[in-house]
Amino acid sequence: MQKQQLAKSFESIGEEYDRFRPGFPDAAAAEILPARVGSVVDLGAGTGKFTQRLVMRAARVVAVEPSVAMLDVLRAKLPDVEAIVAGAESMPLPDSSVDAVTVAQAFHWFDREPACAEIARVLVPGGTLGLLWNHSDPDCAWDRACHRVAHPAVAEKDATTDSAAEELPGFTFERHTEIAWSERITRADYIARWLTVSSFLAADESTRADMIAQVEAILDADPQTAGQSQFALPMRTAVFIYTAS
Repeated sequence: MQKQQLAKSFESIGEEYDRFRPGFPDAAAAEILPARVGSVVDLGAGTGKFTQRLVMRAARVVAVEPSVAMLDVLRAKLPDVEAIVAGAESMPLPDSSVDAVTVAQAFHWFDREPACAEIARVLVPGGTLGLLWNHSDPDCAWDRACHRVAHPAVAEKDATTDSAAEELPGFTFERHTEIAWSERITRADYIARWLTVSSFLAADESTRADMIAQVEAILDADPQTAGQSQFALPMRTAVFIYTAS
């Protein structure tokens, strides 16, 4: 399935995305912005899942997101955040105008070369770029099995974090940190979360029903989740930090 088609699958699910997708630990924001800055852009901000972690860390927070449905949710939650409908490859912001850019759970959707050039353009010299993704804990067998239902082609790999690299055009790689955390989630919300994932959204009705049935079968079979209406879900957040060259 084409990357563009998968990316467009998010355009109409703002409320569902915000309700069911996981948030991010504050430690991830602290890793990128250990001290308060003047301005930060959250690029591909979605419904503000990570943006809300930035409001206490910058005097000015700008959310840039191409989906109107998602930005509507963000604006309702975070009325003091500037919200701009735009893509990563063309931001209506002046040159050298922000101290940091963050990209949470979205960099793998960008056209890398023009996006990196645009991020470098809006950053001040020596500004910070922080990329981050939530991914499954490798020790959680049932969640990993559900990930394979959603992304069978990549098996045990994390296709999203593969988008980060030690070399990005216009940037110097600084460090990669893994933050372990967990959340309590109901079985119903865990299943509903998968329905906000691109491969589920873009699938036809029959394929989607089969994928849901596979997830339910995994939960029914694993001793950590079988018969449970709520369970602990371990998570990892990968943070990659760069400096504008």
